[in-house]
Amino acid sequence: MKKPFYITNAIPYVNAAPHVGYGLEIVQSDTVARYQRLLGKDVRYLCGTDENSLKNVQAAEQVGKPVKTFVDEHAAAFFQLKKSLGLSFDDFIRTTEERHFTGAQTLWSSCNSNDIYKKKYKGLYCVGCELFYTEDELVEGLCPEHKKPPQVVEEENYFFKLSNYQKQLEEIIEKDEVQIIPLFRKEEVLQFIRGGLQDFSISRSIERAHGWGVPVPGDPDQIMYVWFDALSNYITALDYGHAGELYTNYWVQKQQPSREVVHVIGKGIIRFHAVYWLGMLLSAKIPLPTTEFVHGYITVNGEKMSKSVGNVLNPRDVVEAYGTDPVRYFLLGGMSSYHDSDFSDQRFREFYTAHLVDGVGNLTSRILTMLEKYSANIVPDQAPDIFSMEDIWETYHHHFKNYQFDDVIRLLQSFESVCNEVINRKKPWEMAKQGEDVQPLLYQLAEALRHIGIALLPIIPTSAEKILVSLGIDSTQLSTLEEEQTWGGLKKGAIINKGSILFPRL
Repeated sequence: MKKPFYITNAIPYVNAAPHVGYGLEIVQSDTVARYQRLLGKDVRYLCGTDENSLKNVQAAEQVGKPVKTFVDEHAAAFFQLKKSLGLSFDDFIRTTEERHFTGAQTLWSSCNSNDIYKKKYKGLYCVGCELFYTEDELVEGLCPEHKKPPQVVEEENYFFKLSNYQKQLEEIIEKDEVQIIPLFRKEEVLQFIRGGLQDFSISRSIERAHGWGVPVPGDPDQIMYVWFDALSNYITALDYGHAGELYTNYWVQKQQPSREVVHVIGKGIIRFHAVYWLGMLLSAKIPLPTTEFVHGYITVNGEKMSKSVGNVLNPRDVVEAYGTDPVRYFLLGGMSSYHDSDFSDQRFREFYTAHLVDGVGNLTSRILTMLEKYSANIVPDQAPDIFSMEDIWETYHHHFKNYQFDDVIRLLQSFESVCNEVINRKKPWEMAKQGEDVQPLLYQLAEALRHIGIALLPIIPTSAEKILVSLGIDSTQLSTLEEEQTWGGLKKGAIINKGSILFPRL
């Protein structure tokens, strides 16, 4: 029986078209899902859309469309990223679905009754964040995320008594019961918790919500606060509302010695996931996620890419210009995994040329051409490992374990450079001219290329499969990564098929 592995990314608001900042996150989570499948695990990967936000209502009103029509159109644009970015998600949850409404209401009803209470409240509210801020959290009177003044809102809402879980949450984060990666984000969460947790509003009046969203159980005049309802998507998509088999298999994972439930999120929503969400789960006596990986932002001229700021770049436009795999490769290798990174067309083009055209693309062409010239397009007899592949794979797994996608790619780029150095130093063309036996070297280079193709499968799957096909390997017949990373997987007599150039020059 395969070990289950459940991975999600944050669900975006559908108040506008997708931007490449969201593309970064879903490519990261997709890469992890593909890697874990290669390890032989039973992976379930979830994407979706957050459709109950007041932001979506306001955006629909601005263009004069019914809210349902508006969110349907925009949700479709997010779903289409599956093709544009080569995503392999297993499910796509829309928070307007019946299964989500049922599950979100079940979560509310499952929370400890002592943790939910109703009171009148006045506060500073940012619609962009769907969050109340205190005066000292503002920057020059503006929301720190959206650089806009918050609204003053006064009404009677339900509140969640997060303060009940102050000490418990601190211990959970300290002891890595929920591991937060990278470490400095863990410290940020601990600092926030130790600053004193405040109870937070978990509902809105039906008037302010414009009647849009998940109704509060037992109170038709209140709509669930979007973050309470949105966060529950991770379990509502597993049919939590009906105690479904998916929920048992992928969230609870009862029969497993260690659970693996991973959230991939941006730094701006860390308090919701690492504090509010955990508090809600504790209250409802639901198992917690095991890992939260927190990435930085994609910036444009140093500013966060944001639909509300208006400096967005649609990932579909970038893919149409350069192709799916080059975009995936740049988002994973050209952007920092942990910190903010600036996106520009010039950086993209330089990275593409240096690392895809002149890197793995050129190396693939060199090795296949030599096999064509000096081995009649046939894999020769096996020869010993000269590259210390065990060490390379150990480092590869270490970086994946820590969600260091940029380091994974740097490792592979370094390995490609070593292969080129071997070719340049040994000069197989001169060896062949002088009558020396070039076959062992050709096997070593071809087998090295196989390892590169396997290692690239989670990152640039289509191009990696082309590399493997050129070596006579059917990627659908691969075994687990543990077996494939063993030296000698390329079999004598396999037919080489050079094919077309992997990455043409721009």
